[in-house]
Amino acid sequence: MQQPQAIIFDLDGVLTDTSEYHYQAWKHLADDEGIPFTHEENDAHLRGVGRRDSLMYLIRGRQYSEEQIQEMMNRKNQYYNELIKKMSPGEVVPGGQALLEEIRKAGIKTAIASASKNADIVLDRLKITSLFDGIADGYSVVNGKPAADIFVYAAGLVHVPTHNCLGVEDADAGIEAIKNAGMRALAIGPSERFKRPDKVIPTLANVRLQTLLEV
Repeated sequence: MQQPQAIIFDLDGVLTDTSEYHYQAWKHLADDEGIPFTHEENDAHLRGVGRRDSLMYLIRGRQYSEEQIQEMMNRKNQYYNELIKKMSPGEVVPGGQALLEEIRKAGIKTAIASASKNADIVLDRLKITSLFDGIADGYSVVNGKPAADIFVYAAGLVHVPTHNCLGVEDADAGIEAIKNAGMRALAIGPSERFKRPDKVIPTLANVRLQTLLEV
């Protein structure tokens, strides 16, 4: 593609491994409720998915009132917040800060498009908030990934048409959201996880801008 005017990143599992913290929080909740739940299920069904949709997968077939559902979402968030209290800048993917700085020096806008409602907290703990021109999180849109909404919203925050954006994601639901938004899509993780990315790399660790421009 020609050089994008903006690069829009998912956060969990891309720039930091908070995806593991999310798994641990969901596992804690599942254990509370006596629901079997594995790491493999988490990777296959919850990666990049919003809190309510994740809970709906977890409790599938079990009957809960709306009040109970709200309580469980809040409980999972409490578990997650306890886990991320000790996060530090050292948990940014190796070379991640240098990559973000390189992108900005090239005159390319940067934004976050995360389903997490704790994205601001995580970015603050990692001390990389200032490296983004816009932050879209779980509070920003109604329809979660794979709907295009959050990537379209993030593009709007940085005033760049979606067809001039590159999206970076580690979840297939996120890649679908990027493609549905009309953007080029760079997938992070094992290739078998994704259906239609434009390019796949195993990790963002120590990646330079040129790799992203080759999508």
